[in-house]
Amino acid sequence: MSVAGRPRTGARIPYQEAARELLRNTVLDGMRELLTERDWSKVTLGDVATRAGVSRQTLYNEFGSRAGLSQAYALRLADDLVDHVREALDANVGDARAAIRVGMTGFFLSAAGDPLVRSLLSGEMKPDLLRLITLDAAPLLEHATTRLTTVFTHSWVDASVAEADVLAHALVRIALSYIPNPPVPQRDAAAEMAALLSPYVEAIVQVRGVRAPTGDVEH
Repeated sequence: MSVAGRPRTGARIPYQEAARELLRNTVLDGMRELLTERDWSKVTLGDVATRAGVSRQTLYNEFGSRAGLSQAYALRLADDLVDHVREALDANVGDARAAIRVGMTGFFLSAAGDPLVRSLLSGEMKPDLLRLITLDAAPLLEHATTRLTTVFTHSWVDASVAEADVLAHALVRIALSYIPNPPVPQRDAAAEMAALLSPYVEAIVQVRGVRAPTGDVEH
């Protein structure tokens, strides 16, 4: 959202929805700041409320619990994945392998620098964070898959909803699996994902008759 109450498309959204989105972003931004200063195990809901400038009751009303807060933050990681892939598709029209490689490279770098991910991977074991991207990953998986499905259907890939859902679901599952086990320097995980998934995209494009990288798209 570029300004409060008005998404990037320029369409108005209801005031209450805009206010809630602003509240959530303010709280999650405050949480991120705290995580750059201390480990997640040392961050309390009271700390987050104080940093965000809201009451603890407001925090509880919106997120329900510490687990709800961390899940909301993790959904940002899911959005980050989708945004990296969307931007890479826009920058690599007709080149599926490059688009996936660039998108995943960007996501891996972003995730590696995220303070919640860094907290997960350092210090004492944090079962609550680990569950977010393993046993309790369904909300992240569904959220990112739904958004990414839309990306694949409304880009030069021009996939059907069913095709896009298969591709998005596979990409998101693989990407999430790398968060607790980051790519090692000896392997180019982004290139490997591109080699694995790009033939599926290329087959869709070939059927649709989309011409590569000139930027001209035939429907």
